[in-house]
Amino acid sequence: MQNFKKHLLAVINSAVFLAILYASYLLVLLSLPYIYFEPNVEFLGTKQLIYHIDLWRISFYVHVFTSPIVILSGLLQFNRSILNKRPKVHRVLGYTYAISVLLISGPSALVMSFYANGGRVAQTSFVLLTFFWIITTLLSFLKAKKGDYLAHTKWNLRSYALTLSAVTLRFYAYLFDVFEVRMGPRETYILLAYLSWIPNLIIAQFLIWGGYPKHLLSKVKTKSR
Repeated sequence: MQNFKKHLLAVINSAVFLAILYASYLLVLLSLPYIYFEPNVEFLGTKQLIYHIDLWRISFYVHVFTSPIVILSGLLQFNRSILNKRPKVHRVLGYTYAISVLLISGPSALVMSFYANGGRVAQTSFVLLTFFWIITTLLSFLKAKKGDYLAHTKWNLRSYALTLSAVTLRFYAYLFDVFEVRMGPRETYILLAYLSWIPNLIIAQFLIWGGYPKHLLSKVKTKSR
């Protein structure tokens, strides 16, 4: 039974890793149109009333261009091969992820949260998302500095679950289109705002209860970290 659980976790880890890697690739493609800084491209078409606000506009571009870095550096931290054989690479990825979230992507996301589509209800969701994102990332970083790698992994899993809200929001929006969910634009966006991160946290917590962090660290040599 124990071996079955280990094999199942390994399969899930590989499948999720590949899925997120592909989603990261798609997110990079979505970011490319913004490199020309045109005000009417894609999502910016809905932001014409606030595009002139310098703080929001700068925050938007900072967030868009750092998101692929955050997603990829976060994803590679859960690669067992890197954890086991290249601890220094894992450490660099960890610093890249933490610094990007805490000092760049997180603050820019917070600014954007106050101007989110969907009114105050949706804005509240994104403010909470950003707050929890920064807090879980900070706790993960502090636990790593103290050498509590199990707690570090647990908090990092929660942090990365929130990082993936950028992916899951678009995934649910796609499903809404496919299944022709009939709601008003505002109501749809409010629902997506909460769906983008709350289920992610729930899944992360189930993975923690299921022993995924211990599985991830099972072959890690602590002294090399």
